[in-house]
Amino acid sequence: MTEKIIGLKELRLKADSYIAQVKKGQSFLVMRRSRPVFRISPPDQADSLWEEVVDFTKIKRGGVRLNDLLSRL
Repeated sequence: MTEKIIGLKELRLKADSYIAQVKKGQSFLVMRRSRPVFRISPPDQADSLWEEVVDFTKIKRGGVRLNDLLSRL
């Protein structure tokens, strides 16, 4: 799929719709005042910048509270 250009205000107003499209593989370039601000793309299409370090849902169902995690660091 090709990348579509959308405005930041449009993204805010229709966030649920854009989230659904990203889940289907669509990418978006978000503009603010005619300038690109950021890009939204599915995780599998990202430039491999992210890697899973720990899946907290495997430790405790529903995940781990952030305050509990930070208090142990």
